[in-house]
Amino acid sequence: MEFIMYPIIFFGLIIVFSSFFTVKQQTVVVVERFGKFLSLRNSGLHWKFPVVDRIAGRVNLRIQQLDVIIETKTKDNVFVKMKVSVQFKVLQEKAYEAFYKLEYPHDQITSYVFDVVRAEVPKLKLDDVFERKDDIAIAVKRELNEAMTTYGYDIINTLITDIDPDIQVKNAMNRINAADREKTAAEYEAEAGRIRIVAKAKAEAESKRLQGQGIADQRREIARGLVESVDVLNKVGINSQEASALIVVTQHYDTLQSIGADANSNLILLPNSPQAGSDMLNNMVASFTASNQVGEAMKNASKNKKANKRNSNDENFGIEDSEEA
Repeated sequence: MEFIMYPIIFFGLIIVFSSFFTVKQQTVVVVERFGKFLSLRNSGLHWKFPVVDRIAGRVNLRIQQLDVIIETKTKDNVFVKMKVSVQFKVLQEKAYEAFYKLEYPHDQITSYVFDVVRAEVPKLKLDDVFERKDDIAIAVKRELNEAMTTYGYDIINTLITDIDPDIQVKNAMNRINAADREKTAAEYEAEAGRIRIVAKAKAEAESKRLQGQGIADQRREIARGLVESVDVLNKVGINSQEASALIVVTQHYDTLQSIGADANSNLILLPNSPQAGSDMLNNMVASFTASNQVGEAMKNASKNKKANKRNSNDENFGIEDSEEA
């Protein structure tokens, strides 16, 4: 009899201790009795009636993520692959609905994501899809919340993490972008070249203006120096013509001296004799004298012409007066 009792007690203890179970944090255990829902057990140590009760399943209350890959077409007939990441969790107070009303929640969420994305993307062009991806994500979240709340699921967020057009379309977009950037770079380079040319022209104009001003100032000072030199020579009894000749000869020798001082000079002064300088001065004086004589002759001729005209007018007036008398 004792040999029979020991096994019964042993198996009884096993059954009793196996009736205890633990539930992890952020998890809900569904307990059924004879296949019928009995209760929801939260985290901690629990006990169920042996043989009669059983654990039907466990519901995860933590935030989960489902990545959905969708291929769809845009308004401009470009096929794109989009990756939509859906973050969701089971509401603790609706764990019963989440466990019993929906058998494959991932498939259900995937179907809604496909439906919304394939309804929104064909309304947009490819460029707009990239710019308005947040609007598409908001539309997906709104539709999922309306559909999944009934089943005890809360949609935390939806993110469009990748938009991948066809490889040929991407290459074309890259070429367009590269061409646009090259165009912009060419425009900037042309503008920079124009600025350089304008600046160089302004600098050259300013340089020439300053050079002309310097030459004018130099000639003015030379003329003033010549006048002063002539005045000094006149004071010592040298007339203007002799003073001018002396100055020309002096400048002639100064020029020869400056040419000889430069060993690498390629300048040749023709003619290079002092007599040539004197001849040049005489020719200049003769030219000035002839010019003055021509000017005087032209003035006298103009005066004679005016006088003859006045005499002719006086004679005409005299004839008219005699006729009237």
